[in-house]
Amino acid sequence: MVATTQPDLSALTSRVRQNVVRMVYAAQSGHIGGSLSATDIMAVLYTKLLRHDPQKPDWSERDRFVMSKGHCTPVQYAILAEMGYFPVEELSTFRKKGTRLQGHSVLGKPGGVDNTAGALGMGLSFGLGISLGARLRGMNDVTTYVLMGDGEQQEGQVWEAAMAASFHKADNLVAIIDRNRIQNDDFVEKQMDPMPIGEKYRAFGWAVREGLDGHDFAQVEEGLTWARDTKGQPACVIFETTKGKGVSFMENNPGFHGAAPNADQFAAAMQELGADA
Repeated sequence: MVATTQPDLSALTSRVRQNVVRMVYAAQSGHIGGSLSATDIMAVLYTKLLRHDPQKPDWSERDRFVMSKGHCTPVQYAILAEMGYFPVEELSTFRKKGTRLQGHSVLGKPGGVDNTAGALGMGLSFGLGISLGARLRGMNDVTTYVLMGDGEQQEGQVWEAAMAASFHKADNLVAIIDRNRIQNDDFVEKQMDPMPIGEKYRAFGWAVREGLDGHDFAQVEEGLTWARDTKGQPACVIFETTKGKGVSFMENNPGFHGAAPNADQFAAAMQELGADA
């Protein structure tokens, strides 16, 4: 099947953001900031572009999604639940003993998760392997999308994969960069600034689009569609986003990269997101 149509992306992303905050608060562990920054990208990808079937998560002809910034499972699980891969109620088990919903993604747990992640920087290599495997099997319509953070571009393995993808002309591979400008310890530019990211990917032989608003649904769809339809070389689309998007005191705040809100912060966040706690 082609991606499910969601008539109201604003309502969808509102629910996803609410569930991201609920999950991390309930677990008192997890990564809110980068999940909130990627919410709009994920919503457009899963409802407008990605070929997938929640009833057949192992469908061989499906597109693949690789969550390279694998700590941002709250948004991944929230989207998968909204798409029907598992009940929304299961989100309450996030990071609890025995759950399928681990803090970092695990292949096949739940269905719809196409990679195992942990250490940053591995996802692009993983996605390249999937894309080349699809080519070898003659599955030329299968696209692999890899979501990375901008801080993740500091990892050397990313650039090994970028070089290999260009060499193999992997035009069924799409790199998506969530440029929210914050990583675990501080602002990315203070740790080790990877800019200019776009110029570097171009130098490695990729087609690149950058400067797009990662919270504007139309711009996200346009950028992802362009990347999917690029031929002859892999494509990278860089979205400008806000860490912690949707919750004022979390926005652009390095303190909410991997910290859970306290009770007062949870209540305030849920109120801002338009939901009862």
